[in-house]
Amino acid sequence: MTLSELARASQLPKSTVHRLLGRLIELDAIEPQRDGYKISLSMLQIANNAPAIAMRDLAMPYLVALHRWTSHTVHLAVLRKFDVVYLEKLALPHAAIGLTSVGARLPANCTAIGKALLAGEDLDDLSAFLPSPMPMLTPESIRDIQVLIGQLRTVRESGVAREQNEAMLGVTCIAAPVIVQGFTVGAISIAQSANDPWNPKTETALRDAVARLSRDARDLLRTPGRAAWFMHET
Repeated sequence: MTLSELARASQLPKSTVHRLLGRLIELDAIEPQRDGYKISLSMLQIANNAPAIAMRDLAMPYLVALHRWTSHTVHLAVLRKFDVVYLEKLALPHAAIGLTSVGARLPANCTAIGKALLAGEDLDDLSAFLPSPMPMLTPESIRDIQVLIGQLRTVRESGVAREQNEAMLGVTCIAAPVIVQGFTVGAISIAQSANDPWNPKTETALRDAVARLSRDARDLLRTPGRAAWFMHET
């Protein structure tokens, strides 16, 4: 973005923005580029030190295997308050761009991966803490808190969450939680066109992937130096 674009976006005087940019360049948070500025690669290094990235690294073989086997979009995400934060996304070049990307946040109630994550919370108390009204991404997004709680109880029983047209029209998704020491620390989802029937083996493949990732995460906690790191707080 250029200085003028940043000033308009921040609604700050150009002089103030210019001074702030100078400080951010000193801190190596941003870099000048031609007539504008871009995020510095140093920010990538900082982000890669987040504990959640260790789970992404553990998950990559399983995400890749699911992506290759299904030829569908695969996500890994964690929960932050009532938003899903995407740690990884694997998609074919011709796949719809959609709303998701690494680092993006979406309302958990609108996504299968969000439902898989919310199902691990205390469902008796959750309704008191959910935003009201709940956010919507499409006309199919769940608005009623009690309907959502009912779905979450079903997810907890079955181990798989589902949504169709709730996050993006024309897209359906299934997701399963990654559970470590009794806590849901992440989830994996598979998305495809809502017009296509699901391969009956896809759910089994998803369950197997999260089970293996849960096992690997438990093993990671036994590694020296990791014992104090509790993955529910990734």
